[in-house]
Amino acid sequence: MSRSGTPNRRCRALWLTPPAGGSPTPDIPNWAWHEYGNRVGFWRILKVFDEFKIPGVLAINGSALAAYPPIVEAALARNWEFMGHGFTQRNMQKVENEREDIRKTADVIAKATGKRPRGWLGPGLTETWETPDLLKEEGYDYVADWVLDDQPVWLKTTTSPIVNVPYTQECNDVAMMLIQHHKASEYYDRAIDQFEQIYDDATDSARIMALVLHPYIMGAPHRLKYFRASSKPSGRSQT
Repeated sequence: MSRSGTPNRRCRALWLTPPAGGSPTPDIPNWAWHEYGNRVGFWRILKVFDEFKIPGVLAINGSALAAYPPIVEAALARNWEFMGHGFTQRNMQKVENEREDIRKTADVIAKATGKRPRGWLGPGLTETWETPDLLKEEGYDYVADWVLDDQPVWLKTTTSPIVNVPYTQECNDVAMMLIQHHKASEYYDRAIDQFEQIYDDATDSARIMALVLHPYIMGAPHRLKYFRASSKPSGRSQT
């Protein structure tokens, strides 16, 4: 959910277009857009997690732990799980030393939380050909980059298998709001429809449904109520 405090350089499709075109440096509008999520949006979202007593999983850049200690403290106080999410928000194929990045991320999470992360989510779901091998060698138990099933699956590595835990590109605010340009209400509609089908599928074997949100997107004032509505327990979700 959290991002580091430096301007992000991901795909331009996910960014505000500069008024005069080009690639300004510093890119104030886009840096501030993401920073709003850490300063304001996260705390709005946190109230929803608290209201419904939802345990969260925080996919966080290693560099963000030092940049945003209040967010780290809030997650720790609620016993959330911390996932490695790259040391910075950068395509893993462009990281100079992938093993060092993976290891450094685990080290800073362990220092901040008292335990090493068990899981990994690549920035933008990016991996190299070696990523699963390196994750397993560096002590990770699961990865969530492979969005190919509603149940955990084993991935082969050069040592022993690593578990892939279901993530989602469908119930994901980046995809819905920034790429597909849906109204905020799409988050609620899609979450409910997804849940109903996944629930029915789980009659003979458990399924996992992920809901993905980023503070700078769903933490915006006009969107939060749809995350809250999608999180409200229903009769079926309580069985």
